[in-house]
Amino acid sequence: MINIARPLIGQEEKDAVLKVMDSGMIACGQTVSYFEKEFAKRMGVKNGIATTSGTTALEVSLHAMGIGFGDKVITTAYSFIASTNSILYVGATPVFVDIDVRTFNISIDGIRMALQEHPDAKALLVVHLFGQACDMNKIMELAKEFNVKVIEDCAQAHDAEWDGRKVGSFGDVAAYSFYPTKNMTTGEGGMVLTNNEEIAENARLLINHGMKIRYQHEKIGYNYRMTNIAAAIGLEQLKKLDNFNEGRRKNAEYYNNNLINPLIDIPFVSNNAKHVYHQYTIKIKKEKRDALIKLLEDNQIGYGVFYPFSIPEQPAYAGMGFKTEWETTDVVKKQVISIPVLPSLMEEEIRTIVAVLNDLE
Repeated sequence: MINIARPLIGQEEKDAVLKVMDSGMIACGQTVSYFEKEFAKRMGVKNGIATTSGTTALEVSLHAMGIGFGDKVITTAYSFIASTNSILYVGATPVFVDIDVRTFNISIDGIRMALQEHPDAKALLVVHLFGQACDMNKIMELAKEFNVKVIEDCAQAHDAEWDGRKVGSFGDVAAYSFYPTKNMTTGEGGMVLTNNEEIAENARLLINHGMKIRYQHEKIGYNYRMTNIAAAIGLEQLKKLDNFNEGRRKNAEYYNNNLINPLIDIPFVSNNAKHVYHQYTIKIKKEKRDALIKLLEDNQIGYGVFYPFSIPEQPAYAGMGFKTEWETTDVVKKQVISIPVLPSLMEEEIRTIVAVLNDLE
């Protein structure tokens, strides 16, 4: 079986975990602090606050910015549901926008229309989907024009860039995930990044029961602290991120050069973007996706359909009054399929995948 995803854990991570366990300090401590500093430095941001997951990182990001009950947050209709759940967790209201047909990221024209229609919107939450950077220059121009805050969901975009600058360093705050399928992992975990000292202080309070001084609670907070065990894994993974991403990009380049089936559209990449291929997501023409799925399954090749539903049409959101029909999302969701691009792919495996895709009729 050729897997669609698999965490790459080496002896370095195992040794780091054992060192933490032998120290007796396995909860949140100095190892977490070091990981926060190293990850923030890597992304070109002043402050890092480690959390239990990418979802809690998003929730904390919004809460720390002051987004709360009744506030409107403009976001994409096409992503993993955590992007929008985090908005609901803080009592805010998502305002959905359609996507760009080429990048699958939030539509810039759609953002402008939503901001014009909702002049009271407080924030914009953008998702760098599948490792593809959003057009952050235009997004930040719109944010300035309409005076809204920007949250970058970088859960799938570790080290992705726009115009030579890393995503996560543009907005007021950014959130990362270290789930096992991501470009780097801590097992479970997340990270809030921000250059804003007030947001950083709020985030640190929120993840730690609102405590700055032990047993003195400044606000109602949560237990969203990362463990030293997770951070130890993260530090070793961070050292390997360049190699991980280079492997993904090399595999993507092979696909780009060798997928010649006219039924397949390979991923579009803007000249301004550095794609890190959390997923290599193709589009299948002429309603042939089911046929391709059967081919992949017959040849024991893993795949993913991310995502078969728009967020607003999820059953959990039924009755909330959201628009559920989208001109671009409703087409794309029926065409896309992601194929293995993980850096551990063997040459024989990637050749097999290409041969199977090129055989689709």
